[in-house]
Amino acid sequence: MTTDPTHLTAAGIQPERPLRILALANQKGGVGKTTTAINLGTALAAIGERVLVLDLDPQGNASTGLGIDRRQRKVSTYHVLAGEASLADACIPTAVPRLMIAPSTMDLLSLEMEMASAPDRAHRLRNVLKDVGASGATEGVSYILIDCPPSLNLLTINALAASDAVLVPLQCEFFALEGLSQLLRTVEQVRGALNPRLTIQGIVLTMFDPRNNLSAQVVADVRSFMGDKVYETMIPRNVRVSEAPSHGKPVLLYDLKCAGSQAYLRLASEIIQREGRLPVAA
Repeated sequence: MTTDPTHLTAAGIQPERPLRILALANQKGGVGKTTTAINLGTALAAIGERVLVLDLDPQGNASTGLGIDRRQRKVSTYHVLAGEASLADACIPTAVPRLMIAPSTMDLLSLEMEMASAPDRAHRLRNVLKDVGASGATEGVSYILIDCPPSLNLLTINALAASDAVLVPLQCEFFALEGLSQLLRTVEQVRGALNPRLTIQGIVLTMFDPRNNLSAQVVADVRSFMGDKVYETMIPRNVRVSEAPSHGKPVLLYDLKCAGSQAYLRLASEIIQREGRLPVAA
C-alpha cells in the first residue's frame, strides 16, 4: 500500500525520509561551492531536515564556515576514510539545530597517495556511508551534503561514487559553461564505471549580479544548454554572504533577512519539492 505523504503531513505526522546523498562538485574554485554547502545545509535544517555536511576539501573551509575551530577537529574525514575512525566519531554538532559536520584537515592531502594502490580506493566513502542514518550520531539524517575539493581528484571520485546525485554550483561568469562540460563528462564516466544511479540533481547559479550584462547572458546560456536541470533560484552576489564565514556562521545565522539568506531558503525548498519530498504548493 502506498502512503500519501501529503495526508501524513496534514495529520501532523512526518513521513519517513529516505537518506539522500548529494555531492557539491565543480572542479573550478571560487564558484560558491563551499558557501552553498554551508548555507544549503543550514536552510535544509531550518525547514526540518536533519543534515550532515561532509567536508572532503583539505582546506576545511566548510568546517571553518560552520564555526568548527581547528583544535576541535581531532577526528576528521581523513581518519574516517583511512579506516581509523567511524563517521559517527567525526560528527560534530553545529550552532544550527539538526545540522552536523564531519570536518576536514590538511591530512586529506596525503590520503590520495595512501589509497592509490588500495582495491577499494574509489569506493572508500561509499562503504563508510552504508549504515548512515541507522543509529548513533547519524540516526535520522535525511541529507548528506559532500563538499568536494575544487578538482577532479580521488576525493571527488569517492564523493561521486557514493552519492545519489550531483549538485553543481556555477558562477555567473565567462568560463562557466566550459567548466560545466568537463564536470558533466566526469559524471558520465563515474556513472558508467562506478555508480550507475548517479544523476545531476541540479545546477545552482551563484554570484548573480543583475546589473551585469554578462551575468544575464551566462544565465541565458546555461538555461538554454541544461534546461530544467537549472534551478529557478539564483544566489545573488551579496556582501553578507561573503562576510558570514569570517564570523564562523552560515549567512542564515549572520543575517537572516539579507538577500543571500532568503535565496538559500528558496533553494532548499526547491530541492525538496523537485525530489517530491514535500507537496508542491498550489
